[in-house]
Order: sequence, then C-alpha cells, then structure tokens
Amino acid sequence: MARPFKCRRVCCTPGSNYFKPRGIPIYDLEKVVLTIDEFEALRLADLEGLHQEAAGKQMNVSRQTFGNIIDSAHKKIADCLVNGKAVKIEGGVYAMGEMREFRCSGCHHKWEEAHGTGRPGACPQCGSENIHGAPEERGQGRSSTGRARMRCGRKAR
Repeated sequence: MARPFKCRRVCCTPGSNYFKPRGIPIYDLEKVVLTIDEFEALRLADLEGLHQEAAGKQMNVSRQTFGNIIDSAHKKIADCLVNGKAVKIEGGVYAMGEMREFRCSGCHHKWEEAHGTGRPGACPQCGSENIHGAPEERGQGRSSTGRARMRCGRKAR
C-alpha cells in the first residue's frame, strides 16, 4: 500500500489558474493539470531561486520530495509549451502557509506577507525602512527594566 501524501505548505495560489496558447479555443486544446504544490515548487525554485533543500523546508517536505515535485512540474510545463496544450492550475495536497503581519513605525501602515517570502525591505505605503513585525497578541510596551525577561516563550512574572 502506498504511503499517504504529506501535506505541502504553500504561501499563495495563482491569480490566474488557466493558461492557453493564443488564438485557439479552449475546447480544441488538450489540458494538463498543474497542482498547487507544483505551482509553489516552480515559484520557489525558478522565480525565487531557492535550492531544493531550502525550498523543501518552506514547503514542509524533504529535499527528495521537493525534487520529485519540481521535476513533475517542469515536465508538465514543457509538454504544454512544446505541444501547445492548456495548463490548468488546481488541486493537490496542500495547506496555506500562515501570514505574518508588519507595521511601519513612520506611517503606522499595517500589512501582511506570507511566511517564507523574506522580511520586507520597506513599507509599501511610505517607503520607510523602519518596520517591525506586529502580531496581534504582541504589545508595544517594555517592562520596567527596559526589556522583558522570557522563560519558555512567556514573560517571567
């Protein structure tokens, strides 16, 4: 019996989920399904330029599994480009990654970025580089000593 798929972590879904050659009606084309996890593997490896080990960690899979996913995605995309087929992006075993919240100290703008996309360099609204992570449960104050002592992830009493 085959092993069940491990849930792959992805940070985003595509804005468009269908691509086809120009000038040919969709009903005349063969279709290839690219799964959401294959789409994420293409994004991490080919767009972000991550090595398989780092990309696998982001997707919560081993390096070997990531290599298998990216190989499958490359073959499907090559088949579509060479043979003039349509690509439909859907399905797969995946879970959306959590979002991180940031706040600008200059203009107080708040925005979210997906985990694994790296720390933003500047505020998208005012361009200030003075930005901080701003999860909902985190306070903005300090303890009386100037810094809070932590013990096992909680403030010491």
